[in-house]
Amino acid sequence: MAPGLWLWRLEYPDWKPGLGWPPAVTSACVESGGEIAVIDPLAPPDDAGEIWARLDARPPTLAVILKPDHVRDVDLFVRRYEVRAFGPSLFWRTNIPETELEGIEPGSELPGGLVALYDGRGRNETPLWLPEQRALVFADALTAPEGELLVWATPWHEERVLPALRALLDLPFEHVIVSHGEPVHNRAAYERALELPTWQG
Repeated sequence: MAPGLWLWRLEYPDWKPGLGWPPAVTSACVESGGEIAVIDPLAPPDDAGEIWARLDARPPTLAVILKPDHVRDVDLFVRRYEVRAFGPSLFWRTNIPETELEGIEPGSELPGGLVALYDGRGRNETPLWLPEQRALVFADALTAPEGELLVWATPWHEERVLPALRALLDLPFEHVIVSHGEPVHNRAAYERALELPTWQG
C-alpha cells in the first residue's frame, strides 16, 4: 500500500457473532530504518504459501503489539524469526504472551524509527507512526466495519479521545491502517472520522 509497507488479512480464529467487529483482522509488515516489523501479527495457516514466502524472503526483525488484547501470534513470530518483541506492559490474564515483551508507552521510539502514539482512549493502546511510509497504524482506536472510518466509542470521547486524535494531525501522514473492517484509509477519511458519530460496536 506504500513502499515498504504491506498488509495481510485473516479471519480471527476465536471470532464469534456479537463481538462488535467483523471476523477478518489486519496484520501489517513495514520496512523502516533497516528494520522489518510485523505489527499485531496473526499467523497465516501453513498452506498460505504466498504470505509465508513473502515474510521468509525478508524476515522480520521485530514484532510489535499495539494493545493488550491484540497478542495474537506474537510468540510464533518470535520463535520462527527470533525477533525482538515490543508491546504493552500489562495484559489480560487470559491472554498473556509467553514472550517477555519490551514495554512501550506513548512517545517510545522503536527500532527503525517507529514511534508509539497516544490515543486518549484509556485502553493501553499505542498506535504507531511510520514516518518513512507517512502512515498511522491503529489497533482499535479507529475502525471501519462498514467501510467508513470511525472512532471506536469510549466514555471519554469528547474529553480525552478527540484532543488526542486531533493532535496526531500534526504528523504528516497520508495513510491510516486499522485492524477491523476496511483496513486502508487516507488523511481526509481520518479528519472526517473526528467529526462523525462514534462506532458503538
